[in-house]
Amino acid sequence: MTTETVMKRPSAIAKQQPGRVPVRYSPSLERLEADEAETTQGLIATMRYINERTLANGGHAIRSVHAKAHGILQGDLEVDADLPSELAQGLFAKPGGYPVVMRFSTIPGDILDDSVSVPRGLAVKIIGVKGERLEGSEGDVTQDFLLINGPAFGAPTPKKFLSVVRILARTTDRAEWLKKILSAAMRQLQRAIVAVTGQPNATVATLGGQPETHILGETFYSQAALRFGDFIAKIAVAPISAELMALTQAPLNVNGVPNGLRAAILEFFGKHGGAWEVRAQLCTDLETMPIEDAAVVWPEQQSPYRAIGRITVKPQVTWSEARSSAVDDGMSFTPWHGLAAHLPLGGIMRARKAVYEMAKTFRSEANGRVIEEPRQRVSFEDRREDRVAGAVQQTASAGLTHAGQSD
Repeated sequence: MTTETVMKRPSAIAKQQPGRVPVRYSPSLERLEADEAETTQGLIATMRYINERTLANGGHAIRSVHAKAHGILQGDLEVDADLPSELAQGLFAKPGGYPVVMRFSTIPGDILDDSVSVPRGLAVKIIGVKGERLEGSEGDVTQDFLLINGPAFGAPTPKKFLSVVRILARTTDRAEWLKKILSAAMRQLQRAIVAVTGQPNATVATLGGQPETHILGETFYSQAALRFGDFIAKIAVAPISAELMALTQAPLNVNGVPNGLRAAILEFFGKHGGAWEVRAQLCTDLETMPIEDAAVVWPEQQSPYRAIGRITVKPQVTWSEARSSAVDDGMSFTPWHGLAAHLPLGGIMRARKAVYEMAKTFRSEANGRVIEEPRQRVSFEDRREDRVAGAVQQTASAGLTHAGQSD
């Protein structure tokens, strides 16, 4: 296929002016907790513990969250033309094209078999973005969006998140066999929850209850709010090419295939390109769409996600040693890489600034590797042996089960 094989975009009608007026951004909308600085230091210490433990066990510094990459892609973002004024904000103020790097991952800070089924992530780095910068990213020309396959964060505040991550940190690089058993039990529990409520539970997913579905069928969300020029929004990236949409909720049994998600992505992009729609959900009511509680799902009946751009990628080798070195070791992703017009908002986003900076410095120093922001389209220089290895991985993916229940 080509990336032009795209289904009719379901959100196109949502570009029309909705009935509710979006809330205008003001610095006064954020409310810092009294002990927020102490909580952030606790998060830094906990994430550093994860970094130190995985370095001691593996001899190489990896991320303290989203350590395992399943696919690294290069593509292009095209900002939609003729956006209404409330959507033509920040990066999306004018139509245009930008190169992007996409990194698919799962959330743990240790490298686990994919049969330990946990929430999935997508980090998007947009290159060549000009404008007033966020503090700490002056002089750069990138805009990062960090996304998870669920519309809300698993904890409302940094303090609640710290209590969870301290428990999870104690399991880092320990008892993977037990994690596999727990994950199978959590998936069964998640099925029961969905049957009753119609929605998965974020905490159960984090504990291993992520349904075993194809990662490329997922819609990914910023979960926490950010400034959207004059307004406030959450961002989503959703598949819109026919072949990707066919993978939505498609079962994928990776039991017995430790890198099954990576193999599935390699297999797909060895044959196809793909396209995703970039969407914004504007805040129209601070009571039902709070900034400081990242665990609240903003109701789409009040403010739908609306199309603002499209990402397209061509067929390519989506994982290789060259790509892993360039992105896993040579790049960092944080919502604090970007324009002042997309200032991260709320306690969870504020905490990420210092935590992610610590993790970047730790990896750089431990690996003796400079981590810097790209200034132009990235060339991964995939070697012939990388392409051969990709073909071998695709062959290995024959062990994956693409239909039926996985447990």
